[in-house]
Amino acid sequence: MKISKHPDNQQLAQLLQRPAINQEDLSATVSQILRSVKTSGDEALRGFTARFDGVQLNRLEVTTEEIAAAERSLPDNLKLAIHLAAKNIETFHAAQREPVRKIETMPGVVCWRKSVGIERVGLYIPGGTAPLFSTVLMLGIPAQLAGCQELVLCTPPAKDGSVHPAILFAAQTAGISRIFKVGGAQAIGALAYGTETVPKVYKIFGPGNRYVTAAKLLVQQSGTPIDMPAGPSEVLVFGDETCVPAFVAADLLSQAEHDVDSQVVFLTTSERVLEQVIDEVEKQVATLPRQKMLLAALDHSVFLLLENEQVALDAINYYAPEHLILACDNAEQMAEQVVNAGSVFLGNYTPEAAGDYASGTNHTLPTSGFARSYSGVSLDSFMKKITFQRISQEGMAGIGPAIVTLARAEELEAHARAVAVRLLYP
Repeated sequence: MKISKHPDNQQLAQLLQRPAINQEDLSATVSQILRSVKTSGDEALRGFTARFDGVQLNRLEVTTEEIAAAERSLPDNLKLAIHLAAKNIETFHAAQREPVRKIETMPGVVCWRKSVGIERVGLYIPGGTAPLFSTVLMLGIPAQLAGCQELVLCTPPAKDGSVHPAILFAAQTAGISRIFKVGGAQAIGALAYGTETVPKVYKIFGPGNRYVTAAKLLVQQSGTPIDMPAGPSEVLVFGDETCVPAFVAADLLSQAEHDVDSQVVFLTTSERVLEQVIDEVEKQVATLPRQKMLLAALDHSVFLLLENEQVALDAINYYAPEHLILACDNAEQMAEQVVNAGSVFLGNYTPEAAGDYASGTNHTLPTSGFARSYSGVSLDSFMKKITFQRISQEGMAGIGPAIVTLARAEELEAHARAVAVRLLYP
């Protein structure tokens, strides 16, 4: 852990740096994988699956029999929990629908905008260190609500060639039927370029490790849009004297268990709270599984004692966390001043894990400081907005002369004439 008390601005900026990743080597490795998938298709996917996942597959697509068997194998309490989470996610995202509103900008000139679902989307679901079936719901449900016609899901297989039954059940719950046993950068390549088996999609969604993230950024450069740049998961918690140190420690460790590259940050204005939270983290980490991952993530965790709440707010907005927990007395007032964060959790009884699973908000969020300019996944992420307009003869008479003047000022005479010819028409 990095522990610092009252750092100055320069020290604070250094302490809040994300763990460095050698992007050059990473991009070179991932580029080679993508090239192989683009040129060799399914053959490359099978080769990489054997190499990275340790299983030789004859069939890449999950069968309906496998999906049915997955449903039978899951305990009822887990199926009920998945259904509850799905209901809340659907309720929250359905409320994001926007009605079509026709606006008359001047007499005879009517403009409107319509949301249309992206026809075919690719959903990537990690399965290496943990089977993230919750992400299936977070992506599949808004995609269905948006009206996407085809949802293509890729996830890495286990060493026996199976996909975790909860991933398959969640996919069925979200209305996804095309599921492929492909993981890593090669899955992103398959979705971006298409293979003999995996369809090419129009946009790719989903979190992943550094290889998946690098692959998403590279395919975006070659023409396949992605949801957002995303790196290792992160959480920043601010706690004052009213926070519960055991809760804060549990929240920090819930993110640290994601990946060795995950980062957790704790800010407080109370030295007593700082010491209590550090003690709690040390106690709790000893009782949790995934010890190796937790300890590696804690190596670049940051625990800071700051002068006052305003310094903490400045640090929060500078860091732009994926997840922000405000475990303090005036959480809502403080949240009003937060301008850079993926998702914010207010008060002692709002753990980040609630948003990860079942409260209804989406857990696919911008990391690595991208919350300064990106939003998390929403209904809009799966839609494109098409604008429409209709101009009557009366409307053209009113707006036309201005358009002619503007077009000629830009020296675009053909534009001007396209309007002028209509003004002359009886």
